Amino acid sequence: MSFPDPTETFRQEARELLEQLELGLLDLEQNPANDDLINSTFRALHTIKGSGAMFGFTAVAAFVHEFETAFDKVRKGQTQATSELIAVALDAKDHIHKLIEQPDAPQAGGETILDALRIVIAAAEDGGESPAAEAEPPVPAVAPVAAGPGNRWRIRFRLPPDALVYGTNPLLLLDEIKAIGPCTITALTDTIPPLDSIDPEVPYMGWQVDLTADDPRAAIDDVFLFLKDGMELSVEPLTGAEATQPAPIIAPPEPRAVVAEPAAVTASAPAKTSKASKAAKPVVEKEPSASAAASSSMRVDAERLDELMDRVGELVIAQARLTQIAAMSSDGNLKTIAEELERLSSGLRDTTMGIRMVPIGTLFSRFRRLVHDLSRDLDKEIDFITTGEDTELDKTMIERLADPLVHLIRNSVDHGLESAEKRLAAGKPPKGTVRLSAVYAGAEVAISVTDDGAGLNAERIRAKAEEAGLLTADAKIADADLWHMIFAPGFSTAKEVTSLSGRGVGMDVVKRTIDGLRGSIDVATTPGSGSTMTLRLPLTLAIIDGMLVRVGNGRYTIPLAAVEECVELPEGIEANARGRNFLDIRGSLVPFLRLREVFGTRAPADPHQKVVIVSSGEGRVGLVVDQIIGNNQTVIKQLSKLHSSIKSFSGATILGDGTVALILDTAHLVQFGQGYVDQGRAA
Repeated sequence: MSFPDPTETFRQEARELLEQLELGLLDLEQNPANDDLINSTFRALHTIKGSGAMFGFTAVAAFVHEFETAFDKVRKGQTQATSELIAVALDAKDHIHKLIEQPDAPQAGGETILDALRIVIAAAEDGGESPAAEAEPPVPAVAPVAAGPGNRWRIRFRLPPDALVYGTNPLLLLDEIKAIGPCTITALTDTIPPLDSIDPEVPYMGWQVDLTADDPRAAIDDVFLFLKDGMELSVEPLTGAEATQPAPIIAPPEPRAVVAEPAAVTASAPAKTSKASKAAKPVVEKEPSASAAASSSMRVDAERLDELMDRVGELVIAQARLTQIAAMSSDGNLKTIAEELERLSSGLRDTTMGIRMVPIGTLFSRFRRLVHDLSRDLDKEIDFITTGEDTELDKTMIERLADPLVHLIRNSVDHGLESAEKRLAAGKPPKGTVRLSAVYAGAEVAISVTDDGAGLNAERIRAKAEEAGLLTADAKIADADLWHMIFAPGFSTAKEVTSLSGRGVGMDVVKRTIDGLRGSIDVATTPGSGSTMTLRLPLTLAIIDGMLVRVGNGRYTIPLAAVEECVELPEGIEANARGRNFLDIRGSLVPFLRLREVFGTRAPADPHQKVVIVSSGEGRVGLVVDQIIGNNQTVIKQLSKLHSSIKSFSGATILGDGTVALILDTAHLVQFGQGYVDQGRAA
């Protein structure tokens, strides 16, 4: 049995924590006084530092320690979460990611980021209300001081039995306590067993700390934030002679991740043996409120999920074959078993598909940082709005959509949105708006990137197209076709090459990726008001419900979610209607395609043909077929690269009798339908 690599497990959890940290910092920039955001940011930093030290990423722990200290000051109200602090923290987040993903590679820039952090913190503290207090000379490292009654506290704690197993370092905890105030630390050795009975993974030693502070209970709770459920901890004020006894002042340690052993540690006399602590939960540094959610989910490798999907697909094919055999048999028991298996496989398919479906909000959240950085680099104020985050899409598409959406958003910000001066001159607010939205549209998900900028410039696009040889000077072209010129390889209307644009590779990547996902791109623009790029994608790439139809001797599958209705083709309509290929569907004219003509079928047509009305986006078209066979579960098999140029089909599926049926690409057929009708009119 193979066990997961603990280092890789840490990396996976660290990626999630860094993503949460980035979102928290971006939210905090918009709402710097929100205590919940400040606390969640501090906890994320604290968890990354502790987990990093636990798994041997000492460079990460050392780097994060100073940022944790800075946000602790923000949490305590000693400084503010300024935009400058957020900017430095975002740079630090990127540096932490590099330290975790490539721990052995030289990572320059960390000290520069820390220097920038110190400058930001110093500037914020200099602008505070009590600069004189900060200018006081430092207290000597060891100096007697008389502590008044009420500010001497005794902390006693024993760690959970499995604390060392999960990487807790008692010296780090003591170092954090020393940072709270002057203290004396004493080791409690009364429960240490004989040497031959010692388990090196059990923390037998306890600790007593006599601390001078006003009220350290909240700070102590933070120190033991992830250990409190399984440890013994008491925090009590000292009274009488102990409270007035002078205590040595121990200077707070310099910021660091790994500390030396505390100097003031002495062994105490044997004391009353305390009861063994209860079994503790594993020390996983997460928010306490998330513990229930964490226990109800588990991490699964994507490869295993894909393998499960393949197995379910083969089961669906086998079930379809059994159903077909049962239909030809007179055995009632076989029919019953086939029906039961069909019910079970359908439920398993839906469950497995539900596992693959991921809210698109997990993808949308990544682009907030992108827009934040573009706003700073281009000196443009941008309001980034997302809607439809709950819309679910196949995980494979989520992974492959990241790059196309990055290019579209960068294009909208760089080319679409004008500068503040130009926007004011055009009567617009100085802050531009970029909207990212997702919505279900039949069998598809429509993802739109909209900006309120200047819109596409038809003259510049045409000039660049003629310069690149894509158009002749006297060629007539519809606006919709002209807009799609921007997706041609190497096409760019930028006047100069910059770090963001000008090389003409971005939009080409978008087009190729969306084509590979069997999707389409719609472009809409209004001069002076902005543009909208809409990506239309199928809901899944794995298994769909399909309608099986026959055209001549061939059988084809139409995605059932795209089907609106089925009607019979009226008698008397000529095979070649010369532009009159329309049906009146309850007052709406719908163009129709004879699939026999599209596919070049030579077999004689059936006397009573059917029309399947399908939709894609705002368009509709009727597909004339010879016979509607019925509905089935369709396992999508990708076509080979040799067939990539055939646009009418999005894939293939294996039927119950072992034969292959091609899956129709309804989005392409809807688009082709209008052109086919226009061609008939011109003939």
